[in-house]
Amino acid sequence: MSILNVMWASGAPFASTHKVHQQILSQAPASVPIETWLLQGHASECGVEVGKVREWGLTSARLKGRHFWRLTRPWMRYKLQSALKTSDVRVLLLDGLGVARALLPSIEALPHLRAVLIFHGSTRLNATDRALFQRFPASRLTVVAVSQTLATSLSQDLQRPVTTLRSAFDPVAFRSVLLTREQARARLGLPVDNTSVLGAVGRLVGGKGFGCLIDAFAAALHERPDLHLVIVGEGAARAELEARIDASGLRGKILLPGHVNDVAQLYRAFDWVAMPSLSEGLGLIMQEAVMAGVPVIASELDVFREQLGDAGWYAPVEDVAAWRDAIVRAFSGCAEAIAADQYRALAPDQAWQEFSQASRTLLS
Repeated sequence: MSILNVMWASGAPFASTHKVHQQILSQAPASVPIETWLLQGHASECGVEVGKVREWGLTSARLKGRHFWRLTRPWMRYKLQSALKTSDVRVLLLDGLGVARALLPSIEALPHLRAVLIFHGSTRLNATDRALFQRFPASRLTVVAVSQTLATSLSQDLQRPVTTLRSAFDPVAFRSVLLTREQARARLGLPVDNTSVLGAVGRLVGGKGFGCLIDAFAAALHERPDLHLVIVGEGAARAELEARIDASGLRGKILLPGHVNDVAQLYRAFDWVAMPSLSEGLGLIMQEAVMAGVPVIASELDVFREQLGDAGWYAPVEDVAAWRDAIVRAFSGCAEAIAADQYRALAPDQAWQEFSQASRTLLS
């Protein structure tokens, strides 16, 4: 028996998804072979170890059946099904709705296969999706969400049970590779002295709320001119964010270093981490920052309160004035005490134990 991990694509936009799947697969028995299918992209762009990899080289248009490619979908599904028939796979770990649309029709006639479908964020389900899911009994298809908030929403939409598997990391292993404050700052090209730094990590896209963060930071500088802001990540909104920075005259105060492969090791470069997202399925950055001992300011989202409760520091989504006040207040308080409170609320040791047990159950 082997486990097949099917991913939509590789590359920086999918890094957190690959990270979650890697954590789940780490709980499989050592004797069970693991193979990963990449429907798009290359194994060298995964960023994490995901077992033996087969690259399918499919385009989004082909996978989604757009235009001419609609005519080729039966052939694509036949190829996928044929590959599954000749394998020793019994359990499939599927990455989200796009992969489900591509793979579930191919495994419907293969009753020996069981699928575990992981939702990493909210998505638009249509009538065809719901009908597809209904063709699979719970014994053959387990739908999983990475937070209770997301699971509740999906369950209502799908009208079927959704298992909560709140993503977690081994806190001991995570902390063992963290760089010191001085090392992390040197890696990011920051002063290694006592300069106050607000950090943020994520793709440079509208949904991450970095435009609001830049505006709020610019306003906060009137009261705290000593602050610096670093936003680590890359994406389509870079030009827009750079223009915002230039318009505020803050090129020397705000740094956009781009995508950094080892960003999970660098949290101690920051005094606080900001998460101004408009929405999130979970928000792994929150967990990573708190495990690194760095306190977090986050958008007022249910999924963030699910993790930090009253220990969290929150500001309304896209409310520049509220974010400015939160930044000023954060750098006027005791970051170490707040970080300790947030660590206790997140309870990463217990979360990892629960995640590990649940993952083993899903893969058994």
